[in-house]
Amino acid sequence: MSAHPADGRVISVNVAGATGVRKDPVASVKLVAGHGVEGDAHAGPWHRQVSLLADESIARMRTSCPGVDPGAFGENLTTEGLVLHVLPVGARLRVGETLLEVTQIGKECHSRCAIFHQAGDCVMPREGIFARVVEGGEVKPGDAVALLKSSLIRAAVLTVSDKGSRGERADTSGDALEEALRGLGVADVERAIVSDERDLIAAKLRRWADETAVNLVLTTGGTGMTSRDVTPEATLAVLERQAPGFAEAMRAGSLAVTPHAMLSRAVSGIRGATLIINMPGSPRACREQFAMIAAALPHGVEKLLDLGADCAPPGG
Repeated sequence: MSAHPADGRVISVNVAGATGVRKDPVASVKLVAGHGVEGDAHAGPWHRQVSLLADESIARMRTSCPGVDPGAFGENLTTEGLVLHVLPVGARLRVGETLLEVTQIGKECHSRCAIFHQAGDCVMPREGIFARVVEGGEVKPGDAVALLKSSLIRAAVLTVSDKGSRGERADTSGDALEEALRGLGVADVERAIVSDERDLIAAKLRRWADETAVNLVLTTGGTGMTSRDVTPEATLAVLERQAPGFAEAMRAGSLAVTPHAMLSRAVSGIRGATLIINMPGSPRACREQFAMIAAALPHGVEKLLDLGADCAPPGG
């Protein structure tokens, strides 16, 4: 099991044998893959196997409900250091030796708990999160909580090719990029092919950025100097902010291999909360240039989602 930098830690693990009541802190809990917390009433083969709530959320309740402590809101794991309720569904957390996948943010509260009746409010429906257990194991107070950054990425690959759009050529470059993304740990990868038409390219980029959960788009093809190579122009038409470092890094890295790298007109930038990067048209070049930027992609998306900490420690 590879180590991941801690974003927070567990401060309490809590269990209850019945639903609708507070959970009691215990020394440790066993999380069972596909089931939840062993001995807890909410465990089972459904999407809300484990509940989590940050102590920072509980702290805001203490002003109106003094003395409230971990477990009072019915959460299995009380954490600190990581803002849980802003995580997207699908994000994965390494908690101690276990792996959790976020399945739901907040919940509808059908019956008012004792905390609500006492304080007139309850934080769990807004800021509690729920997860399924991907890998089981023991969890105890003090265990690290690490957000797996690559799990934040919802990717799409757009192949720009006249022949590919007509079914006259296999989309091997799109295949190469999808394989590279999955190798990085990205679970969701959408695919599409359009011809080398500026309006079609731009329309697809806008739809992904504006209407879907996609936050990373890689285009392949159309970045050269022929009259049909219009992917950079289509991309620039939809970008709201430029992020030139990705395209610059790929050109600089490729120049060490071939002077033809200077012919690339690829661009990279941001629309809304989506990073768009032009990649080359050949499978080999896609694999090589993806490797040049792969390490920066998870943190880039994390920053786009306003989840990331500083890029470097203070004074670094």
